[in-house]
Amino acid sequence: MAKVKITQVRSTIGRPANQIKNIKALGLGKINRTIEVEATPAVLGRIRKVSHLVSVTEL
Repeated sequence: MAKVKITQVRSTIGRPANQIKNIKALGLGKINRTIEVEATPAVLGRIRKVSHLVSVTEL
């Protein structure tokens, strides 16, 4: 599978609990924190839920 690089670019302050939980599940939590993960359907679904808070780059 392809890998994606996810960077949190916006804060979770004032966001609904499900968005905060998705950010934590992705392994983020602070602005400018970056992770590389496999692009599985579960991960892509989480990214879609918080797409306005993160920046995604395909590797």
